[in-house]
Amino acid sequence: MATPSPGPTRRGVLGFSAAAALGIVPDTARAAPDGQITIASHVSLAPTWFDPAETAGIITPFMMLYALHDAMMKAMPGKPMAPCLAEAWTVASDGLSYAFTLRKGVLFHNGEPVTADDVKFSLERYRGASAKTLKERVACVDVHDAERLTIRLNVPWPDFLTFYASATGAGWIVPRKHVQQVREDGHKKAPVGAGPYKFVSFNPGVELVCEAFEGYWRKPPAIKRLVFKVVPDEATRLAALQRGEIDIAYSIRGELADELTRTPGLSVKAAVGSATFWLYFADQWDALSPWHDQRVRLATGLAIDHKTINQALTLGHSHLTNSVFPENFDFYWQPPAPVHDPARARKLLAEAGHPRGFEAGDYYCDASYANIGEVVINNLREVGIRMKLRPLERAAFFKAYAEKKLKNVVQGASGAFGNAATRAEAFVVKGGTYVHGSYPDIDAAFVQQAAETDRAKREAILHRLQQLVHDKAIFAPIWQQAFISGVGPRVGESGFGLIEGFPYTAPYEDLTLKGKA
Repeated sequence: MATPSPGPTRRGVLGFSAAAALGIVPDTARAAPDGQITIASHVSLAPTWFDPAETAGIITPFMMLYALHDAMMKAMPGKPMAPCLAEAWTVASDGLSYAFTLRKGVLFHNGEPVTADDVKFSLERYRGASAKTLKERVACVDVHDAERLTIRLNVPWPDFLTFYASATGAGWIVPRKHVQQVREDGHKKAPVGAGPYKFVSFNPGVELVCEAFEGYWRKPPAIKRLVFKVVPDEATRLAALQRGEIDIAYSIRGELADELTRTPGLSVKAAVGSATFWLYFADQWDALSPWHDQRVRLATGLAIDHKTINQALTLGHSHLTNSVFPENFDFYWQPPAPVHDPARARKLLAEAGHPRGFEAGDYYCDASYANIGEVVINNLREVGIRMKLRPLERAAFFKAYAEKKLKNVVQGASGAFGNAATRAEAFVVKGGTYVHGSYPDIDAAFVQQAAETDRAKREAILHRLQQLVHDKAIFAPIWQQAFISGVGPRVGESGFGLIEGFPYTAPYEDLTLKGKA
């Protein structure tokens, strides 16, 4: 353990420990957890999502992390960055260090205390999205004692907390001794965290079972057992909800969403989170590819009938922002509204040398959103862009996307927390996890904003960056999605909408069954 060193100069305490604000329940008011809630997941659960070190720049892993693990700070009801394992933190006046004080008495599921050593280990172990950026900018972590540590930076970085505690899993803490004892594979097979639910069992392709951790510092969960059932087919999810076999069904779209709204006893939750969807022209930097021509990329965007797709699949609840950057993010720039103009699209294709359209190859997508791809491909066919749908299971899709194995056109998406800079870092600028190529002027703007401490100047740079992304037609945006889910009659508090920008149900410790709250 490092020798204690003086804390940084205080510019102001950024954290606080007001129990009421966090919903902390005193021991005398706690009832023993009881009952079970079963959630039907729209995607096959991947063990990589059980480990904070491997978060991939998308929101899906946080569906698991909010149950099994806890973070230094995280988005909570009413607060985009609430103090959790870190009770308080301060930032030095020179912006080069952040001092954290941990909450006392917090335990991992195996009974070990959460310490500053675990915080250091978790940051140094992190290897998910933006890991390279974090490792380049973090100089060292000084552990002063079990409850105090300081993270020191190489240069001032206004976005450090956003990357550390919001956009990535670097600030979600795992027990060092346990991970080193069971090794990486053992930890992934049976993860130990500090969250409101303990891991019980995982049957790949079938279900994940979790049990309430009554020692959770905020409050013990009201629900004894939480079961995530893998049900990839939407119709099967809805039928199971109607029969009472499950309590919550994630992601119901199209005609099935209409049926959900008409089913007595079921309620509809339409959460517009931070999940933007887009078409990514992965080969636009290849001079031999038709996607290299900006006119072809613009024609693709004009061919998409955003309003009709929105009404057909999400009952009109999605937001047509025409951007890959979420409208609820800091530093967001609003581009012009999307335009559906097939005639203009055909004209641009003809100017680009495709008067009769062209065979455009493969269209890759996450299989759970293949129905979006089907409608978009029909739109593209109407202007002469003929494509073949290639759906992949989610974990495999994002792995291939990150490894740059997907070519031609990729239907990408991300609902990860963060701001405009974190979204650009992962999906737009050179070196990003999902970036196949980049443009020098955009890369330069990103570097410039990262070092700018004046908020107004930084906002202007990030607005210019987003405008360049729009003008170059790097993407053809689809929407900022409304995630429609169904809730059964037994559920009291479903958790939907409690955390701004989060599409799933959370915090899990707040879920209740009717009559058992």
